[in-house]
Amino acid sequence: MGDIFSLGFGPYRWICSSGKPSDLSKTDEIAISVLEGIVNEGISDASKQQYQDNLRWIKEADKHKLVVGSQARILYTDMKGRWKLAEAFNDAVAKGVISAPVILSRDHHDVSGTDSPFRETSNIYDGSGVTADMAVQNCLGDAARGATWVSLHNGGGVGWGEVMNGGFGHVLDGSEEQIIKARRFLSWDVANGVARRCWSGNALAKIAIQEAMDKNPNLIITLPH
Repeated sequence: MGDIFSLGFGPYRWICSSGKPSDLSKTDEIAISVLEGIVNEGISDASKQQYQDNLRWIKEADKHKLVVGSQARILYTDMKGRWKLAEAFNDAVAKGVISAPVILSRDHHDVSGTDSPFRETSNIYDGSGVTADMAVQNCLGDAARGATWVSLHNGGGVGWGEVMNGGFGHVLDGSEEQIIKARRFLSWDVANGVARRCWSGNALAKIAIQEAMDKNPNLIITLPH
């Protein structure tokens, strides 16, 4: 789990606000197309297994009837996957392929939004994993960049007093404004955590953040020496 976080992978959830199973099926089709497109463009060997797992998961999700309550899905993906999925969902809403807005979210089990030395930040090796700075910065940074709502809360996954979580929700209504905001805060939502691990001496996080900067010239991270 620590290695997945180091590479910037984390849970990515989308909810069909219409409540229609047909809309959820459309998002499954879109997700498969997006993930296969990323793989075909070329990804690192370190990320390849995670993408293959994601594709198997989403292709079989409907068969295993994994929806309880809301028409929603979740999978683990990195910054590039989150961007492209958000863009594809927003475009589908704009064109009426999906009948109502799609809400993006994630849980606490994430690269950037959680400080828990017993689990999520157990791979921060410089002793600073016991602080709650990352969750707070994540929450405030997502808010400043335009997330529809944010949260700062305690206890997810490992119990009260053992963890701090920063979360978000974002409504993709098909407008250009909402996808611009999504690109901004999703970048922060991932890079914040990868940079944090890079600074603490995590080798995989350093590789991941360098790759992210190569692909996005607006992302500038000071690397440790």
